[in-house]
Amino acid sequence: MSEPREGIDFFPLTVDLEERHYSIGQIPGSFFRREGRPTTLAILTDRLIDRPIRPLFPKDFKNEVQVIVTTLSNDKETPFDILALNGVSAALSISDIPFNGPMGATRMGYIDGEFIVNPSYSQIAESDLDIVVASSNDGVSMMEAGANQLDESIVFEAIEIAHKTNLETISLQEDFVKEAGIPKVEYTSRGHDPKAVEKAKSILGNGIYDAMKEATDQSDMKSKLDYIKSNLQESLAEDFDKNVISGAFEELLDEQFRVRILKDKVRPDGRDLKEIRSLSAEVSLLPRTHGTGLFNRGETQILGVATLGSSGDAQKLDNLSPETTKRFMLHYNFPPYSVGEAGRVGSPGRREIGHGALAERALSAVLPSEEDFPYTLRVVCEALSSNGSTSMGSVCAGTLCLMDAGVPISAPVAGISVGLVTGEDNEYVTLTDIQGLEDHVGDMDFKVAGTSKGITAIQLDIKVNSISFDVIKDALAQAKEGRTEILEVIQEAIPEVRTDVSPHAPRIEKIMVPVDKIGAVIGPGGKMIRSIVEQTGATVDIQDDGTVLIGSSDAEASEKAKQMVRDVTREVEVGEIFTGKVAKIASFGAFVELLPGIDGMVHISELENYRVNAVEDVLTLGDEITVKVIGKDNSGKIKLSKKALSSDGNDSSDNQSQQSKAPKIEVEVDEIITGKVVNIASFGAFVEISPDVDGMIHISELENYRVQSVEDVVSVGDEVTVKVIAIDDRGRIKLSRKALLDQDGEYDEYGDDDDES
Repeated sequence: MSEPREGIDFFPLTVDLEERHYSIGQIPGSFFRREGRPTTLAILTDRLIDRPIRPLFPKDFKNEVQVIVTTLSNDKETPFDILALNGVSAALSISDIPFNGPMGATRMGYIDGEFIVNPSYSQIAESDLDIVVASSNDGVSMMEAGANQLDESIVFEAIEIAHKTNLETISLQEDFVKEAGIPKVEYTSRGHDPKAVEKAKSILGNGIYDAMKEATDQSDMKSKLDYIKSNLQESLAEDFDKNVISGAFEELLDEQFRVRILKDKVRPDGRDLKEIRSLSAEVSLLPRTHGTGLFNRGETQILGVATLGSSGDAQKLDNLSPETTKRFMLHYNFPPYSVGEAGRVGSPGRREIGHGALAERALSAVLPSEEDFPYTLRVVCEALSSNGSTSMGSVCAGTLCLMDAGVPISAPVAGISVGLVTGEDNEYVTLTDIQGLEDHVGDMDFKVAGTSKGITAIQLDIKVNSISFDVIKDALAQAKEGRTEILEVIQEAIPEVRTDVSPHAPRIEKIMVPVDKIGAVIGPGGKMIRSIVEQTGATVDIQDDGTVLIGSSDAEASEKAKQMVRDVTREVEVGEIFTGKVAKIASFGAFVELLPGIDGMVHISELENYRVNAVEDVLTLGDEITVKVIGKDNSGKIKLSKKALSSDGNDSSDNQSQQSKAPKIEVEVDEIITGKVVNIASFGAFVEISPDVDGMIHISELENYRVQSVEDVVSVGDEVTVKVIAIDDRGRIKLSRKALLDQDGEYDEYGDDDDES
């Protein structure tokens, strides 16, 4: 706690959760491998702590208070937010800071009709309810909930159980405070200057009351109140400081606001206590988006835009929760023009993140499963105009755009905010659908979202120390009535979910491949899956169970990608005939790509039905060739034959033409021939002994001594005299140069066997 800050009209409280990855035994995934800016989880936890402790400080407290919470150890099974809430309460209670605590916090779950107190992460995943309740000895001070369309009675019972648990936590903290024995700093509330208030009252009279009564809309109300305040500043400028005059104005505004609500039972804009502002809804406003919805409630207008993506578009999380990805995201934007002001535009603030998370939670309960609808979903809600309750307006706009986008939600969701105005002797009234001024001056903002069946989300913030269970029960009942009315308007705008997704949205198809073929689809270093994406333009995502999701707005591209995946994972059978591309040539044969990622080898002897001296004489890289699968070895390598198609009568015209050119061999063993060296390999040299007829001299038959390299003896183009020493059953001719050399290395004109003298 620091000294009071002068010239401010708010309490400078900040709460920061510091997530430490070492607490779960991990190294951060960022580039620098160090924790950076707060994650969304950290920001939401900050807000969860701030909201119940803020009302427990003196109303006019201006000392800066900073609360820092650091995760030191995390078992990955126990949510740390409840521990953080209770830990902060205990720390503030034993400090000398004027804090009217302690308070307690509890999470409740609901599984198979049974309530679970402080459930684990795994239990929360199965639960139909996830509600955090904070309270003091006197009543509830904060709530945050997500639910699976639960009835109000079940949620109310969970709140009661949570409060009872909180009382035990508070009692434990009270013992801790006594043991610590640290006295609080004496703080005297300065309040508003009574002299300034009296002078302001004498000048204004019922001016504020009349302005509220006469204003026609938010803009008119703001103009009238700003005018009154400006005149008051001028009138009292010589006697009081500007902040003192502002304080006096706020006190009179609060006083006359409560008179109009509690005494006259009329709200600043003339509505009854339970009356909702005018409602309207539209869909399909923007032509190129996947789904749009515009929701209007009074002067609050929200545009919702839904975008569908593949599973690869899911958000990857790097925080301390067990959740690693998110397939549904709702982002809320609150530009300054929505309230007629100029201001900062940039990355979202804590309020925007919090409002987006609330609307996201409200809609999550009705989304289809990933198995039924394998899309990643993003909804963006733009606050185009604001006069209160934009977060609940975002729930309604989100429903509209999801239905317009063809997302098969189980039921439409609507949200509404209930306010509270308290008076003396426990007098209070609850207000349905609060607007900006009622939120500013009132005592509660109780947001409830749900379907016709039940609640899907709750958020409660208050400005008093706590509220009673009677207030909670009344608020839940009013919210149910209100959302029923709003749901009717939504269903008038779009009675049913669109039967198909937008033509601009990707079509995602699901196929299954054997688990042992997942590696083949991905390829070395992701080469195969990247190739499929590049060739088709479709997205391809593969999961551990062999599910392959293929997405594209182009049906032809999707079908091509699907066929490529099938080709990669299919089994090639002996006897099948393929037309493939020559991918590689070696001295012993050619490798042919039969299917994406699947090659086979044609041995040089299987290229033609005559002797081929060099593969390059028949094929070049990139040639298309029709081949037959003639076998597989033990390691699964595929053996191919081009020659087999000639004998099967299945050869192409090219093959038949080559076959007609096959030479007739007219040489005999022991014949001596002079020919030209046409090719050299590491194992020997090929010699053309007649047009289109070659024979091979093995390296061991070149000289009557050991030859290290063929090139040491002959070169391509050399003329050599050789002797035919063998012809095998496939017509391959074996030659020898050594057989014609005498011991001195000179040619024997007749060869070794002709000397009979």
